[in-house]
Amino acid sequence: MLYLDGTTLVLSKGRTVTVTADAPIRLSRKLNTGRILVFGLAYMLPLAVFTSFGYATAATNGHLAGSYIVTTIAMLATASSYAQLVRAYPVAGSAYTYTRGAFGSHLGFLVGWALLLDYLLLPMLSYILIGQYLSAVVPAVPQWAWIVGSIVVVTVLNLIGITIVTSVNLALVGAQILFVAVFVIAGLASYAGDQRGAGLLDPFWSATADVPHLAAGAAILALAFLGFDAVSTLSEEAKEPKRSIPRAIILTTLIGGLIFTLAAWVAGLVFPDYKHLSDDTASIDLMVRVGGAVLSGLFTAAFVAGSFASAMASQASVARILYAMGRDRMLPRTVFARVSARFRTPWITILILAALGLLALVVPLDWVFQMINFGALMAFSFVNLSVIKHFLIDRRQRGGRAIWLFLVLPIIGFAMTAWLWTSLAPLAFWIGIPWVVVGLIYLLGLTRFFTRRPPTMDFSEEDPALAPEEEPARTPAPLG
Repeated sequence: MLYLDGTTLVLSKGRTVTVTADAPIRLSRKLNTGRILVFGLAYMLPLAVFTSFGYATAATNGHLAGSYIVTTIAMLATASSYAQLVRAYPVAGSAYTYTRGAFGSHLGFLVGWALLLDYLLLPMLSYILIGQYLSAVVPAVPQWAWIVGSIVVVTVLNLIGITIVTSVNLALVGAQILFVAVFVIAGLASYAGDQRGAGLLDPFWSATADVPHLAAGAAILALAFLGFDAVSTLSEEAKEPKRSIPRAIILTTLIGGLIFTLAAWVAGLVFPDYKHLSDDTASIDLMVRVGGAVLSGLFTAAFVAGSFASAMASQASVARILYAMGRDRMLPRTVFARVSARFRTPWITILILAALGLLALVVPLDWVFQMINFGALMAFSFVNLSVIKHFLIDRRQRGGRAIWLFLVLPIIGFAMTAWLWTSLAPLAFWIGIPWVVVGLIYLLGLTRFFTRRPPTMDFSEEDPALAPEEEPARTPAPLG
């Protein structure tokens, strides 16, 4: 509990911190590795494998599981880069922070700006999917009502605090993983009882497989792995960021990749005739074939719950990225760096994101799918390059282990993410490139055509809740 005694903030267990009227209120460090892992998995949405099942299966020519293997390898290499950099920069900000530290403020801003597009769109994706599925189940309630209602619920939970979000997500992630287990068991039983000519390895590779189709599919699937990037945004709310964040990043990527690949493999066995799938109803058709109306109903419930979890996690992550940029004065500090004194959350930013979420009422779903990966893959590429620049060039770490961690893995990660980026559909570039141009124009104005440096983030900034303990104070009256 918090108490206020003059200019002394008294924390639980008798710890005190001296504050002044101008002392900033910062994010609260409450998260351990387990909670951070749950947050990352919620962001990834374990049932995301079914979200774009029809579209992605067609893009991969029927080899969705093979594309997930390619994507998981690329993302693990990039996740390793994130894990290394979070130890060097244990603050909120994600790829924006790492690129700024390695290459300077200007490039860091542009990478962060590109990544923002994806973070802003991810909650919208969840809201649209929630609206579609629930309006199909309850036709009497229009889709827009479900969308608005979900925005309100997600926003309130995020305003209350990140601990509430991770607690709710724990139950929702558990429900999704349980459903995936049920689907895998039912799917294998269906395949064993009524084989339709698909070999056990066909979902990974067959005579009709080729590298361009696997790459095209992997470029679509990369959005499902944004959870490990979201984990890095919680660095200032982790109890031991240099230890727990790297672990959670790797575990989120590995566990998520295994879940996606397993589900995609079973789906490919059960539904090898993918050309008969509809992009809109593919997941429902799959569930009906595996388990009839009962499994289809369970899927709808689990998917909507998972979409809520993903929306909560994605809104929380982008709020903290905007918080980092606002604190750095890259965005208006008085708006984006404001933290609630009661809940220790960036409340103005969260409300702004709620307003932007209303675009889910008008933005087409296929546009959102196309756009999410543009900035993400661009940011991933620069994070890999940042590892090489920071550790190998600037710090001159050249030992055998350093060469593997700071050169070989980042090169693999960069090559694969850049390859996937070039495999995106043209629509992604038609919208993504103008977005980056807008960011460049804003940066030109911010720096007066590069005649002055952008404000510099203080990477050594401490959370006041971690200040050294002082002598116990007298027991005052509770605040408020």
